[in-house]
Amino acid sequence: MAAPQTLIQIAGGAPRIASWPEAALVIIDHQAEYTTGKVPLAGIGAALAQVAELLRQARAAGAPVIHVVHHGKPGGAVFDPQGPSAAIIDGVQPQDGETIVVKSLPNSFAGTTLDEELKKTGRKSLVIAGFATHMCVSATTRSALDHGYASTVVAAACATRDLPDPLGGAAIEAAVLHRVALAELADRYATVVPDAAALAQGGGSAIPE
Repeated sequence: MAAPQTLIQIAGGAPRIASWPEAALVIIDHQAEYTTGKVPLAGIGAALAQVAELLRQARAAGAPVIHVVHHGKPGGAVFDPQGPSAAIIDGVQPQDGETIVVKSLPNSFAGTTLDEELKKTGRKSLVIAGFATHMCVSATTRSALDHGYASTVVAAACATRDLPDPLGGAAIEAAVLHRVALAELADRYATVVPDAAALAQGGGSAIPE
């Protein structure tokens, strides 16, 4: 049996890594709810270190940075905008001049100013990182294609959590869910790279087969 291919490969295309001179960095939901709140994620410490490295690279290159944060209902169980769980985590906080977009749905484009802010940058290439891989990272990356953006998702700068199997089997472990979510995105919606080092190398190149 032939090796599996993505839809991009079947169509004759090749995944291409974003480069900082052409890209904007979009970081999604890097908030305390995922560290000290009710929705802890597996491996988030290592992922945050990768987010910090992406921020360093983007800032050094003068690339636009957009921080997307989730706000739930005031007084609600998660992401209460009036409580500590909605705060951006120390070490990956915005600097002066960086844009903050507030959302209330998994898709960061839905009902927000994200597309408007990206259009101001004049850039159609995105580097996407954040949380959680299967939820808001996935929803946003899928919508980015609909909005005409080419996305590069940095795997090590994302994380997720175990989920119950809706068909009644054993719990789906975070590492499996993370990998499957990335595979889904790589099929059509994005180029997926392993870590921030792939961006430091300059981007623009196809991922080796």
